[in-house]
Amino acid sequence: MKYFLGIDVGSSKTHALIADENGGCIGFGKSSGGNHQGVGYERLGTVLKESFEQAKQMSGVENADIAGAGFGVAGFDFPSEKEAHLKTIAGLGLSCPLDVFNDGWNGLISGTSHGVGVNVTAGSGINCRGRNSSGKEGRVVGNGVNFGEHGGAIEIVLRALQVVNHAWIRRIGPTVLTKIFLEATGATDEENLMEGLSDNRYHLFPYLALEIFKAARAGDQAAMGVIRWSGEELGWIAVAVTRQIEMQNDEVEIIQSGSVFEAGDIIMEPMKEIVLTHCPKAKLIRLVGAPVIGPLMWGMQMAGIDPYPMRAKMIETAKEIVK
Repeated sequence: MKYFLGIDVGSSKTHALIADENGGCIGFGKSSGGNHQGVGYERLGTVLKESFEQAKQMSGVENADIAGAGFGVAGFDFPSEKEAHLKTIAGLGLSCPLDVFNDGWNGLISGTSHGVGVNVTAGSGINCRGRNSSGKEGRVVGNGVNFGEHGGAIEIVLRALQVVNHAWIRRIGPTVLTKIFLEATGATDEENLMEGLSDNRYHLFPYLALEIFKAARAGDQAAMGVIRWSGEELGWIAVAVTRQIEMQNDEVEIIQSGSVFEAGDIIMEPMKEIVLTHCPKAKLIRLVGAPVIGPLMWGMQMAGIDPYPMRAKMIETAKEIVK
């Protein structure tokens, strides 16, 4: 029996998954985030080992049993970083064929019919990767607001902060977002909030996006505007990468992956409007299954096995162990 490994390294968590050659997922492990931009390569090596060891313990599989492995890693943004990532992965002691790629590919691999299309990931931040049937690839930078790439939770929070400031300076009317920010930071009033954020006494975190979604659903106009803006920005990201891979006139599959899409129609509908205006044949698909299935499927491909006939089984069996 052959076994395969996939590890999904995010900025907040790391998941490892082992499956057999029939597509049955039998081992799972987890650790904290391993993006080298935030924690360094030494910590990346640690979370890889922690998650892999847990997955091995659950499955009973040893290193020598692994026939192929894939690693989707947040923070691996440019080819110049590949050597350092592979050196870190080498610490796992694997002898099988393996590959490492940006975690923006995870949803593309596991969510599309056969690895062709576009994946838009919106979690704490955003990323997007695409590939056409000829192998041409497209991407965004994946480093957020400095590059004009918006739509993740932290960008939603920062946009909402701008709205709160606009309400304070009377550019717009009052918004419930002000109360949300005051309670989240402990600020006494708007001026104290702005001062505290300006001198880094107060800090904003991606989880505040959940409260902004609630405010939008409750009908706060400012919050609704923030979420619509976010959805449109995610739509533009999808359109841009679809253009890069020259599939804007095709029935391109565009995968929506990441926790932000759990908000549902209030963010997915404005994204859909932008996408279909510029890519009228596009099919928007919400990712089904854990993102770690993408690296796992790539690990199978590294061993020369087509994982797509087993994808449904991997998704179902992973539900039982990925917690």
